[in-house]
Formats: sequence, structure tokens, C-alpha cells
Amino acid sequence: MRKIRTLVIDDEPFARARVIKLLERYDYIVILGECKNGSEARDKINQYKPDLIFLDIQMPDFNGFEVLNELPKDHWPFVIFVTAYDQFALKAFDVHAVDYLLKPYDDDRFEKALNHAKEQILWKEGRRLNQKMFEVLEEYHKEQRDSLEVFHLKERGRNVNIKVYDVFWIEVKSNYVQLNTANGKHMVRQTMQSIEASLSSADFIRIHRSYIINKHFVSNIKYMGNNEYTFFMPDNKKIISSRSYKQTVKKFLENEDPPNQSK
Repeated sequence: MRKIRTLVIDDEPFARARVIKLLERYDYIVILGECKNGSEARDKINQYKPDLIFLDIQMPDFNGFEVLNELPKDHWPFVIFVTAYDQFALKAFDVHAVDYLLKPYDDDRFEKALNHAKEQILWKEGRRLNQKMFEVLEEYHKEQRDSLEVFHLKERGRNVNIKVYDVFWIEVKSNYVQLNTANGKHMVRQTMQSIEASLSSADFIRIHRSYIINKHFVSNIKYMGNNEYTFFMPDNKKIISSRSYKQTVKKFLENEDPPNQSK
């Protein structure tokens, strides 16, 4: 597991030293430092943004609860309170402390509190990861919902529907755009810019001012030198990318597991 960045806060040197000595047994703990009063604790928490703090309650200047009140609520670290006064226990859990160590405590009780903190930190990080994955998936689904699925055309007075994913490649033809499919070629009176904006980037890539290709129909890619590539498409079509789209092509080659490339 990753390291848990930890800060020890207590006005008693012996109490700080004991916590630090116990923490040194655990290889997943990184000790960021120690603080002897509330104002020093506030400053170091804001500076280091630790994952976990061991926090005394009664200290000079202001107490442990006041330290937390000085921090932005969305950046609170996990807290294990360490104190000689049990009357603060309920209040400690009111501010969502992970645990409450009542002095004097033994090594086993300390380990139990630390394990509890570790579980909470890992759970929170797992939840953040799941949220990130959810956001990525939601963005993908949004793009899929918003992207074009069918071209609705009129050809010789008839309505013709061309499914987007049946299109091999799209190219500029004078004032039109031509859709190339297994069933023939179809003309659309649109600009390449408007068509590109309506297509899913997960399926289509623009490799030239005059060409957009369907990634799923690329059978081979050959490097031509000078940041240009030949894309082999159905019907023996070969499309050469332009240097002005080299970054788009490079991203496709690096990140999207394209078909075999030849030199």
C-alpha cells in the first residue's frame, strides 16, 4: 500500500516521542513532523496536508477541537485523538475522529487505532478512485449519447439512412462530403468540421484536412517518414495522413492499440 503521511501533535515532548516511536514500527507510515501547540499544528497541517494526525486535545493557545475548526472542512485529515481526559470522548466522535486514545494506552490499543485509521484511509481512496472511474464512464456515455448515429440523406428523391458505424471513411468532394461504405458512396452537403464535431472520437479520427477515418476499419498503418502515415482501408484504399494532424495520429498510435504498423 502507499505511505500514510502522518503528523504528531501534543504539547508534551514525552507523549510525542512515544507516538513517534510506535509509528516507526510500521513501514507504511511517513512521519512528517511533530507540533507542540495548536497554532503550530494548524500551520503544519495546512502546509503538509497529512493523511493522518495524532492530536492532543488540551494544548497551549488553542485545543485540538479548535485546531480542526481552523482548517477547511473539505481538507480535514483523519484524526486519532490522544488525551488524558475521557470527558472529551463523545465530542471527539462528533467531529468524526477515527479513534480516541486515552492516556496511558498500551501498544496493542495503539495498533488497533492505527489499523482502524489505515482502513478508513484506504476506503476513502478507493471511493475516490471509484468516483473518478464513474466520471470517466459518464463522460464516455455522454459522448456516445451526444454523438451522431445515423446520417439521414435524400438521394434521388428517396430517404436514405446510413448508419455512422458502417462508414469506412469520410472525404471532402468539392462542396460536399462523401461517405464511403460497403454499399457505395453517399454525398452529404455538410462541412467536414460539422461532421467531425458530431462523430464519436472513440470511433473516428481526422488524419487529414480532407479525411476522417473509422478506426475500426484500419487494417494496417505504414510510416512514410516526415510525420506522415499511410492508413490501409477497405476497398484497397490508402489514405496518407498530413503533418498538421501528427499529434492526433501520434495519440492514436500510442494510446488506442491500433492495428499492426509497418516501417
